[in-house]
Formats: sequence, C-alpha cells, structure tokens
Amino acid sequence: MAENNRKLSDEDMARVDEYLSSPIHQVERKPYRPWLLLAVLWVVVAAMGGVAMSFAWYHGLL
Repeated sequence: MAENNRKLSDEDMARVDEYLSSPIHQVERKPYRPWLLLAVLWVVVAAMGGVAMSFAWYHGLL
C-alpha cells in the first residue's frame, strides 16, 4: 500500500494488528461446505412444497 493512501498511523496499525492477533480472534472454524448447504436448502424447499401440495390437495384445489 502506498504511504500516501494510508488512513491509519503506524501506531494505530500496530494496535489493530495486536487486537486481531489476540487469542479471542483466532477461532477455528469448520470448512465451508457449499454442497451441504445446497442439500439442506433443497430439503427445506422440497418439504415446504410438499406441505403446500398436501394443503392444496386437502382443500380440493388439485
């Protein structure tokens, strides 16, 4: 980053680095799994569609 474009002083940047390197900000996270998210969304949408279809069938709309 160019010196002229910096918005924080060196002291402020050092405080930010110290804050971010503290143990509370070093949380291990599970890996992102987009296929699991897609499967969960598919199940939820299919279940809602099934409820809607059975509601329509029960009320004689189908």
